[in-house]
Amino acid sequence: VAVADPVPVVAEIEAALRPRWVWWSNATPTALLPHQPASVRFATCWDLAAVHRLLFGGWRADPELIWAALHDLDPASVPAHGQLDLLSRAGDDGGDSGDPVQPDGHLRPAWLKGGWSRSESRWRQWATLAVRAAVLQQDRLQAHGEPRNQTTRLATARSESAAELLCAELGFDGLPVRPDRAREIVAGFVGPRPRDAADARAIRDQRDEAVLRHVPGGDVDLRSPGQVKAMLLTFGIDVPDTRSWRLEVFRDVHPVVPALLRWRKDERFATTYGYEWLDRQVGTDGRLRGSWTGCDGGAGRMTASAGLHSLPGELRPAIAADEGHIFVRADLGQIEPRVLAAVSGDRGLSLATRDDDLYAPVAARLGVDRPTAKVAVLAAMYGQTSGAAGEALKGMDAAYPVAMRYLREANEAGRAGRAGRSVRTYGGRLIRMWPTPDGLDDAAVRASTAARGRFARNAVVQGAAAELFKVWAVMVRARSAPMGGRIVMCLHDELIVHAPAEHGPQLAKVLHDCLQQAAGTWAPEAQPGVRFVADVSVISTWSEAKG
Repeated sequence: VAVADPVPVVAEIEAALRPRWVWWSNATPTALLPHQPASVRFATCWDLAAVHRLLFGGWRADPELIWAALHDLDPASVPAHGQLDLLSRAGDDGGDSGDPVQPDGHLRPAWLKGGWSRSESRWRQWATLAVRAAVLQQDRLQAHGEPRNQTTRLATARSESAAELLCAELGFDGLPVRPDRAREIVAGFVGPRPRDAADARAIRDQRDEAVLRHVPGGDVDLRSPGQVKAMLLTFGIDVPDTRSWRLEVFRDVHPVVPALLRWRKDERFATTYGYEWLDRQVGTDGRLRGSWTGCDGGAGRMTASAGLHSLPGELRPAIAADEGHIFVRADLGQIEPRVLAAVSGDRGLSLATRDDDLYAPVAARLGVDRPTAKVAVLAAMYGQTSGAAGEALKGMDAAYPVAMRYLREANEAGRAGRAGRSVRTYGGRLIRMWPTPDGLDDAAVRASTAARGRFARNAVVQGAAAELFKVWAVMVRARSAPMGGRIVMCLHDELIVHAPAEHGPQLAKVLHDCLQQAAGTWAPEAQPGVRFVADVSVISTWSEAKG
């Protein structure tokens, strides 16, 4: 319809028909969410960019690339924006044909730059083009893999699309935060807000002095890993790098180590999560916002900007529900090994998932203690073979041969050929392997090949876990909305829903129920009996959550 403000019409269609909207990317819901007086909330969609990344891998998913891939056109031949369209008839609309598709099959740059919006007839053509692309994507999903996996791959495409909707909402709604409490926490690490640049330098020097007072001469740049490593060596502490986890074991060797570890934490707050970060990221409405994406372009995990995925635990007391509201927080337990059991079809590992602690029955089967069993399972998935991991792996082949064969096949696929052979996750995501650079010696080639294998080995499990997580998240999104619940955080394997307090217990049950439903929807043909677990709690601040 051609109206001055189409948003109310879109909202009316959504309310009356609840269609599966088709669009090129989540830029569409992102643009419509801020509409006033009320936001437009969509239930379902088919996101062409999200499905393109699933089918063809990588990150770039512009309309011209989506169209080219679906028509088996060389991506290198896609016309650049602003490129003269030499294939159109001279004088035809200034080189901008009324047909969005060129004779060579590519989309016309002029249409991509906004030519589609010049008239109602063009809107219709552009919308029809998007629907044609969606149908072609569905055909591709049905063409890939065995017929028994087609249902899973279609479900994955739909959940990936809905995850992009969720990302648009996460960026719009924001994470509830108490700014005053956040500033108090920051002040505890970096001191008061600097008055000016000179004051900021003085505070920084004071922070450095807490470490340098332990160093004879005090002439060390603490922001230079090389100088810090050399400084530690003068105290008999020889380390390959200066990462905090590596220095922890030397905490009692010399006072400089605990001072340096404290400095690291203070410095991180000052440079990454300090006053400027709060000013930039926290709105006047008390919401911490960043931009979200449903896929990282690799194994398919959700990502966020503004430091949301690496928020220090010390800041969690400031992440607080609004008055009269609560958080319902859920954290998936041991998700990757449970996913491995499901997608590999290993009966023995599936039986182990019935225990709340999967590593306990694995330990019993391997005849080792629980810590060793955990190392063995993680080493298998991450491709570690040396040291303690290599010892722990002994017995895994005999105990769980089907799961180990599944991982080896992914490993060999990643290693195969000089450029590596791409692999697909259980849900159908293409994970591209990087090429081995030219000019490397034999040792470097072997190292690059082995690294590809390890990456592929873990990516098929991590990618499948990301798929299951998103199926779960979009189900929770749909089921919590009628109770006023909004997902406000997706952190790796963790969800936080913000909702009116009276719905807390009911929503906790919804999160559990959705997990079981998600497992059945995402992997209906997987090994039966695989159990997925989540720790669910109703809390007021994020810091109240266990873990």
